[in-house]
Amino acid sequence: MNILTAPRFPLTRLLARCAVAATVALATAGAMAQQPWPNKPVRIIVPYGAGSSPDVIARIVAEKLSPRLGQPVVIENRAGGGGNNGTGMVAKAAGDGYTFVISTNGPLVYNTVLYKKLPYDPFTELRPVVLAGGQANICAVRSDSGITTLKELVAAMKKEPGKFNFSSTGVGSLSQLGVELLKVKTDTFAVHIPYASSPLAILAILQGDVQFACVPAVAVIPQVKAGKMRTLAVSTAKRSQLTPDIPTMKEAGLPEIENLAWMAIMAPATTPNDIVQRMNIEINAVLAMPDVKEKLHAQYMEPIGGSEQDLQRFMQQELRVMTPIIKRTGISIE
Repeated sequence: MNILTAPRFPLTRLLARCAVAATVALATAGAMAQQPWPNKPVRIIVPYGAGSSPDVIARIVAEKLSPRLGQPVVIENRAGGGGNNGTGMVAKAAGDGYTFVISTNGPLVYNTVLYKKLPYDPFTELRPVVLAGGQANICAVRSDSGITTLKELVAAMKKEPGKFNFSSTGVGSLSQLGVELLKVKTDTFAVHIPYASSPLAILAILQGDVQFACVPAVAVIPQVKAGKMRTLAVSTAKRSQLTPDIPTMKEAGLPEIENLAWMAIMAPATTPNDIVQRMNIEINAVLAMPDVKEKLHAQYMEPIGGSEQDLQRFMQQELRVMTPIIKRTGISIE
């Protein structure tokens, strides 16, 4: 028997089985596609190190967000590049609703002006979800520095312009730009040394590698309570209700220096509207919880919340306000 005269039923059965298998596969794929979001763990990327302010608020929010979504919310630290690495990674990620980022002033706004060629565009490759929270930066020195006020720090920098270094949470971060503005306004000089997180920026002061920093309160206050550091001023227009004893920059004699360190949750630009809206609703609900507020206040953070559009307007306003300030400092990063 040759191939031309062989019985055809085995081939017929094979084709039938393939057809059935294909039908089952298509039905399964269709069922999976129709499963409500989320049906697997959701990642929130933190583009800074563990213990940083975005990391702290992300973990507080994730704990309450997970049961509301019915899936684990996994926090993943991707530090480096002043926050650009992790933020840029999410900007290039698939918009499937399973990857978000909680980023800050620098990677989301300031770096579009600071960097000659930023590898991502936060205004076109990311979409706003919600403004999670904010906190004042606190300018501080080591307690044995002999400096007790911001005016004394300015006077010391003028007297010994080559002596002072300051730490920050990264190139282009508010903790850098706030000091750069201070330098411009007071005609002083200090060398910037960036670190991956606020705890590391504070450690640099304690070790004597730098002389001062203006970084989030969550990293400063524990060292102040331990007697290792002294606060000089808070960066906001009014005294913070969480640190009422610390004077504002205006009260310290520098009326034009006001800024807020903020943290926003963003998604890849292609993320569907319904998913972004659901995340916005759930995170706003979490931020309104009394125990979440209590935990954030304990970390010297204020929950903010609001709509996606609120965050979009806020970022545009930050860009308008900070662009001339950044250009005035002359900072430009390759």
